[in-house]
Amino acid sequence: MEWMVTVNEPGKTFLMQGNEAIVRGALEAGVRFAAAYPGSPSSEILTMLGHVADEMNLYAEWSTNENCAFQACMGASFGGVRALCVVKQNGLLTIGDALHTAALSGCKGGVVLLTADDPNAHSSTNEFDSRHQARAAGIPLLEPATFQEAKDMIVYGFELSEKIGQVVMVRSVTRICHGRGNVTLGELPESPSSPVPIGEWDKLIAINWFHDVLWAKLDQAQELFEESPFNWYSGPEQPELLIITSGTGWLYSVEAVETLGLEDKVGILKLGCTWPLPEKLVLKYLRKSPRVLVVEEVDPFLEQNVANIIAHNPGLNVQLYGRYKKSALPQSFELNPDVVLNALATLMDITYQSSKTGEVPAEAVVNIPPRDLTFCAGCPHRASFFLLKQTLRIHEGNGVVMGDIGCYTMGGQRAGHFLLHSLACMGAGINMGEGLGQLTRFGFNQPVLALAGDSTFFHSCLPGLVNARYHDSNMLFVILDNSATAMTGFQPHPGIPVNCMGQPANAMSIEKIVEAIGCPVTVADPYEIEATTQVVYDLIKKPGMKVLILRQPCATLAVRSKGRRKVWVDPELCRGDNCGCGRFCSKTWGCPGNIWNNQTGKAEIDEVVCVGCGVCASLCPAGAIKVEGGEA
Repeated sequence: MEWMVTVNEPGKTFLMQGNEAIVRGALEAGVRFAAAYPGSPSSEILTMLGHVADEMNLYAEWSTNENCAFQACMGASFGGVRALCVVKQNGLLTIGDALHTAALSGCKGGVVLLTADDPNAHSSTNEFDSRHQARAAGIPLLEPATFQEAKDMIVYGFELSEKIGQVVMVRSVTRICHGRGNVTLGELPESPSSPVPIGEWDKLIAINWFHDVLWAKLDQAQELFEESPFNWYSGPEQPELLIITSGTGWLYSVEAVETLGLEDKVGILKLGCTWPLPEKLVLKYLRKSPRVLVVEEVDPFLEQNVANIIAHNPGLNVQLYGRYKKSALPQSFELNPDVVLNALATLMDITYQSSKTGEVPAEAVVNIPPRDLTFCAGCPHRASFFLLKQTLRIHEGNGVVMGDIGCYTMGGQRAGHFLLHSLACMGAGINMGEGLGQLTRFGFNQPVLALAGDSTFFHSCLPGLVNARYHDSNMLFVILDNSATAMTGFQPHPGIPVNCMGQPANAMSIEKIVEAIGCPVTVADPYEIEATTQVVYDLIKKPGMKVLILRQPCATLAVRSKGRRKVWVDPELCRGDNCGCGRFCSKTWGCPGNIWNNQTGKAEIDEVVCVGCGVCASLCPAGAIKVEGGEA
């Protein structure tokens, strides 16, 4: 298969996804080492690098977690090669210690830390703004506003990293990562960087007295940023209002100015180098306008840095507007052209009449019924949550379930019978459960369960499991093993016998790891509802720390390899609401492949959606659901 990102035709233009453009930039920069842990909106980057690794003579890995990925990149850098670490905003927080020490030690080969933020938390639990970490660690920060810049800034970032001997952060966002636009290719290097010997006195050591060196590197970056082609101004010489913007905010600002016809009154200073700010450039334009609107995603990071420049220049008489205290823009969630346009119209005292046509005619309205988020058809997690809920209902105590991050996050919603009591971050379930499980000595008598998936187990649960076992917390740790990092695109993890580049890998057994820690461990099949319910009940009754692995491959992967089995409902046997199950198959079970026909009062099977797991057939009290090849 030919990959667009490896086409060696400089000057040719392609329509690229932002993540493809980032990959192309890394290849043009001669990257030799790339590491990441999957997380939307960044996942496609390392996936593509893994696909082209052999062709482009580079190494790519899905690391066990982001900290492993970043530290591995620093190690590769010490060997003199260029290394790319890819994380989403949540993952960036897991490498805080490593990042701050790396900023003190600096790097040898170029290191670019690509962070993919998720404003509006489309596929995240929060919309944390990664830029704060760049400022806190004291490393340069770049923000692409277009798909072309997404490519070019990676190349520039590696060059800057090696020029000043420092890690460089490039911060993208969902609309860049997953959007598409024209990208003109640059040259691919004939021979990427090769490892160099490490001398006896070559050191990468983080010591506090290197702090002055860190600031000197920032000063050097700031001087380079003053002349960077990624910063520019457009608009009148003396604007009535100046927009200072970065990233996707630039696109929204341009659209707002053009829509309102304010090209002769409003200027736009677009900054691609946002930490440290090119202060001379910013001051030059602050002196030209009495009012400034800062447009950015998500936090008022740029706005507060501009405010610091204003505060340190008493002669400036500038009124600053932006997201801080909602002075012009909302303080949370993603911006869009309409939000920016309305803010600009208000500041310029313009009554804006939308050119959009009025309401949709009544006869053209299509009523789409609301639909809850749910598990995929045949998902083993549906069975796991059902049997866990049922077991806790028949237990004498009302159990408490501490959740984690993954597909099973939906266990806190209708799809999982609202089972979860907590949901925080990766690894939080077992650690919170450990604390709760220690309260037995004070009279707390509710069963404590903690959940995590197989990828999350390797990512962040091992220290928590060691801690829980060492202190013998009274809890049950349930590992939902579907043999995939399913939520982010089925990337391999240490339990899978293949790596990012499609090569054989040393897969590890979760139960053997648990046994080595000294925990009693049981493996059960969530599709065997009755038997596994009994297993869960018995484990809950036992005191101390226990582990249960509920193992069944992800249905989406299974159907690719095994195909679908036909499932159907015998209308003669289906008793509808009178069967005593309360429309269990459609209402309680909630599988999207199983639907309820209100006209017939019978269950039906959507053959396009159903993957044929057959669990609903085993639970139907009337025996009305039939499965090709017999029962599941």
